[in-house]
Amino acid sequence: MKKRITGLTGKLTLGIIIFGILLGAIISIIGYREFTSVLEQQYNDSAYEIAETAARYLNPDKFEEYLSTGKVDGEYREIEKRLDDLVDATGTTLVYVAKVDTSDYRTLTYIYDSVNSASGFDRYPLGYTAIGVAEEYVNNVRNIITKGERATEYLYSYSEESGAHTTAGIAIYDSKGEIVAILGVEKAMKRLENARNTYVKDVLLGVLAAVCLFLLVYSMFLYREILLPILAVTDEAKRFADSNTPSDKLSAIKKNDEIGVLAKAVEKMERDIVEYVENLTMVTAEKERIGAELSIATQIQADMLPGIFPAFPEKTEFDIYATMNPAKEVGGDFYDFFMVDESHLAIVMADVSGKGVPAALFMVIGKTLIKDHTQPGKDLGEVFTKVNDLLCESNSEGLFITAFEGVLDLVSGEFTFVNAGHEIPFICKKDGSYEPYKIRAGFVLAGMEGIRYKCGTMQLSPGDRLFQYTDGVTEATDKDGRLYGMARLGDILARNAALPPMELLGKIKEDIDAFVGDAPQFDDITMLCLEYRERMHNEGIDN
Repeated sequence: MKKRITGLTGKLTLGIIIFGILLGAIISIIGYREFTSVLEQQYNDSAYEIAETAARYLNPDKFEEYLSTGKVDGEYREIEKRLDDLVDATGTTLVYVAKVDTSDYRTLTYIYDSVNSASGFDRYPLGYTAIGVAEEYVNNVRNIITKGERATEYLYSYSEESGAHTTAGIAIYDSKGEIVAILGVEKAMKRLENARNTYVKDVLLGVLAAVCLFLLVYSMFLYREILLPILAVTDEAKRFADSNTPSDKLSAIKKNDEIGVLAKAVEKMERDIVEYVENLTMVTAEKERIGAELSIATQIQADMLPGIFPAFPEKTEFDIYATMNPAKEVGGDFYDFFMVDESHLAIVMADVSGKGVPAALFMVIGKTLIKDHTQPGKDLGEVFTKVNDLLCESNSEGLFITAFEGVLDLVSGEFTFVNAGHEIPFICKKDGSYEPYKIRAGFVLAGMEGIRYKCGTMQLSPGDRLFQYTDGVTEATDKDGRLYGMARLGDILARNAALPPMELLGKIKEDIDAFVGDAPQFDDITMLCLEYRERMHNEGIDN
């Protein structure tokens, strides 16, 4: 952990050094540019002041005469001397007056050319013509000669021999107000170069000292105020990860900033994790106990439903098969089939509202009452009427049951049934396909006391089949929220009409699973199929 903190210290220190260097470089560059700009402006303004002074010495009305004759007089010599004295007195490199060739604004014909004796330049005589304007300054010279405007930017030049210079140029007007020449002043900037070099050296030393001082002070602050508390928090986190026991070490961090908040959060997290683990241990133990009890309940429920097939191996008149897949460990759906007497087979398919243990317990009551009250020769409507009243007496939870019960007379093939709000069955005639058998459904069981139920009848012939189910089949839902539905159920039944009951239910379950995919199952899926194979002969009935 200390190695990681050392790495963090190195990164922070390196970042501070880079930041300090960048900050110092930016300050130095900005300061250098501002210093240079101010100094250059002072030099340039000084050159313009010298130019204005020199212009007052001139007699522009005689310029043309001097150039045309090439001869000078006493006035010319007096002006030339005054310009020479001005050059020497101001330390100017040179002052010249020249006529500009307007065809290119680069060619100058010199009228006066006063040169500082220490500059190393030669004086141009009267009438001397040469390219005296650099290409980049042509526009400035054009504006001076045509408009009398000063240059909008400073004019600078540099050479290895003479160093840096600044140039000022102004227009010279004759007595008629016409521009007849240009006056230029070139001033050496040696002091500027020396000042800039001194500035760079002093600033670099100052910035270096400031950065070093800043790094020293800030590193001490960083180590004391940030790194040490972070080290304490990380050490405590590592200790807690190894021992899983809380401590009060982080209480010593009294800071009110983010690190203090982090320390308090880690301290609270330790206590919360210990409490959570303790609670989780208790909850896990409780869940394991409940899981074991639910497993027992699931087994008890499974044992209550007929689960041995073939169910009546001695009976050749029919074949029956049923399955129940609960959505939870225990469900509310149930099926049942039993012999009412030697020639009558009863089947029951029911769905209790709700899921889990309450629905399973209510299922046990409902299943027991229906079987107990289904007696030989008793009307099924009366059976459901009695069962409904009994369920209503002990239904504090407000549960209800949709149920279908039918009794098949194995001798005649008459099928008597009663429906309490349940799904309608599918009937498959011999060598035909399954079709929904539309029957009127009564009110649900345990929904309201005093309801009267009526039974109905249909005739089954040998080879006919009956398929009954709960709504968990048709309401099975895929990941997109689409229902399995009656149409798909009818299609899978039609495609497998010739299969015996056990194989048929297996095909339907496979099709439901393929349709649902990985979507969770929210309802129990219960199915029953009865095949009436042959009639029972009267002599087979034990009177």
